[in-house]
Amino acid sequence: MKKGSLFFILVLMPLATLFADGSKRIMEGLSISSAILGQEVKYTVVLPSGYEHGNKKYPVVYLLHGLGDNESSWLEYGRIAQVADQAVAEKEIAPMIFVMPQGFRNYYVNDYAGIFRYEDMFVEELVPFIDNQYRTIADSKHRAVMGYSMGGFGALILPALHPDVFSVSVPLSISVRTDEQYMTEDASEWNEQWGRLFGGVGKIGQDRLTDHYKEYSPFHFFRQGDPKRFIDLRLFIDNGDDEHTLCRSNEELHILLRDLGIRHEYRVRDGGHEFSYWRSALPNALHFISDSFEGEPYRGDVVQQGKKKKYPKPDMMDKGNYVVVFPPGYDVASRRFPTVYLFGDMEDSRKQAIAGLAHQGMIEGILPPLILVFLSENEKNLVDQIIPELESGSNARSGYRFRALMGFEEGGVAALRYAMMPETFTSCTLFDAPIDTSMLRDALSVNKSVMKKTWLLISNTDTDLDYASNGYAHILLRDEDVYHEYRVVEGGRDVQVSNERLTEAFNFTSEKIHR
Repeated sequence: MKKGSLFFILVLMPLATLFADGSKRIMEGLSISSAILGQEVKYTVVLPSGYEHGNKKYPVVYLLHGLGDNESSWLEYGRIAQVADQAVAEKEIAPMIFVMPQGFRNYYVNDYAGIFRYEDMFVEELVPFIDNQYRTIADSKHRAVMGYSMGGFGALILPALHPDVFSVSVPLSISVRTDEQYMTEDASEWNEQWGRLFGGVGKIGQDRLTDHYKEYSPFHFFRQGDPKRFIDLRLFIDNGDDEHTLCRSNEELHILLRDLGIRHEYRVRDGGHEFSYWRSALPNALHFISDSFEGEPYRGDVVQQGKKKKYPKPDMMDKGNYVVVFPPGYDVASRRFPTVYLFGDMEDSRKQAIAGLAHQGMIEGILPPLILVFLSENEKNLVDQIIPELESGSNARSGYRFRALMGFEEGGVAALRYAMMPETFTSCTLFDAPIDTSMLRDALSVNKSVMKKTWLLISNTDTDLDYASNGYAHILLRDEDVYHEYRVVEGGRDVQVSNERLTEAFNFTSEKIHR
């Protein structure tokens, strides 16, 4: 912890919320008078149920807001009190204190001029005050920082640079830039948002990368020195696939951390830069924080903890170079059906499990009736032989609108190549595929319109060997304005594709077939 000025505290009359147990647990309108900043800093606090009736001490989570929001945003729009109370009541997380400080527009750092030293205020004034004012467990292992956007930057920076104060970092949609993004940022945007903080007002290109900037850039401080200095950092990064600028910076940060061997959790889920997305991150984020406070390994994402279901075992017909599974009621139907072609070398049991999940969706009316065709990852005769055979003799609907692709691991390479054929398939889902970004870039340069007519879902796990190729494919498609969906979920290639991922893929496929 840095040495700093002495300070005095002024506690204002709070606005308190009275709960059913009669306690004043939510208090707004609080503030401290900071000697470092020379002004008051507002904050909101949420205390755990039963706080005022005992002597128990609690861990603390500091919640940081985004640019343009305030110290009540997590309370009002994030609904942190309700979400946390429910999780505690269900014994999903341990009780904890939530503190939401006013962040101004300073990204929770010290400005280059040393005039507005917010970081110093936070570490030297706010944290000691909270420990003195409330019954906290006053050590780094029981302090976490979580934030969104600008607050995500602070949630990353503060624990990474102050491991003696914080041990847990949960940044959501981190408002951060790569060096290249900083150097090419529009001048007015740069001067207003970054130059004033990092000392680059009026500068262009390489000159914007000041020493002060590098002090706070994760692309610099994570590279410097021994990565082992971050060995005790518990880090959970979450970003929406609809982000624009941040899709590149967050993805490249994940790739850098993986390359350096710095342990972290990384998720890309459906959504963008909005509170509905950040609220949806809370169940897993709070699980992660609670497990960290208790010194336990992360127990895994909430969505992956459901009970395993038993699915039907549809008949699989071996046609030699492919296996076909017809939908329920096929034998008595007179209609034609869309077809999903699945590339990947897999055991019959895995094929059966995938087909069973799809059939259950068809039985329940969640999915439309579909023909499933399992192919080897090296199958070369799909277009010339298999499709004509099925569409002429097996009631498969003709036309690219009614054909979809899925590719598993190495099978994703074959699926993507077929997806690039003009008006041949309507959608393509890739699971943990080693995507050749050079091939993808070349294809886009020749005929981008082809890819714009084929809906693409890229699903990858956070520990997969091909994390970089999937991430760069996502960035490339973003840069080229090609619509796609992108997910990074918990797991690894040694784990079979989860039911949640498969369900999303089948829903995605059916929506595009019947769009």
